[in-house]
Parts: sequence; C-alpha cells; structure tokens
Amino acid sequence: MPHARCLIFLPLALALVLVLVLGATHARAHASLDHASPAVGSAVRTAPREVVLWFTENLEPAFSRVTVQNAAGARVDRGNARASGNQLRVSLGALAPGTYHVVWRVVSVDTHATQGDFTFRVGE
Repeated sequence: MPHARCLIFLPLALALVLVLVLGATHARAHASLDHASPAVGSAVRTAPREVVLWFTENLEPAFSRVTVQNAAGARVDRGNARASGNQLRVSLGALAPGTYHVVWRVVSVDTHATQGDFTFRVGE
C-alpha cells in the first residue's frame, strides 16, 4: 500500500513544482522600470538633454513609447523615442525650470505590456 500512495502523490507533487516554477517565470516576464535618468522624483539643477529609462526586460521597439510633458501638459520631448535592448530614451527640447511628467508604455520581447509615469523637476 505505501507504494500505491507514492504513485498517487508523486504526480501531484511534480505538478505542483511545475506550476510554481512556471508561475515564477511568468511573474518575472513583465518589463518593470528599473531606474531612470533623470531619476524618478528627482530635482536636477540643469535641464537634461534626454530622458533614459532602463527596464528589467528587453523591449519591443515598435511597441514601446515615452513622452515628456510640462506642467501645462504640453509635450517637450522631440518625438524621437527609441528602444534598444532594455533601454528606452527620448530627446528633449530646451526645458525651463519647472516640473515635468514622463509617461511610458512598453512591451517586453515576450509581449507583456506595462506602463507607468513619474515626475522630475528642473532648477527649483
């Protein structure tokens, strides 16, 4: 009888391990923002020439974008967002002192989409 119990519980244990392993892999598959320049919530003395975002996964360039807006909601980026590997960057026009809002949406190479936003301040 102990042998029969092993035959029942072994497949269940293997199935549980498989679910845990695949579930953990799937959870890590989303491209999350790792860090940015300028840093999230930072105040910088001089205006940056570009915003660069680093993610935890490589990105699909055709489906990843970033925009930068001033406090009035007007775009201040040059519209040339580009993704390469795990980086997404966009050039900026001349920035006056103030608060800027970065909005991003990316698709990782495994097709999972994530989005987010943050602000940074210039010269205040």
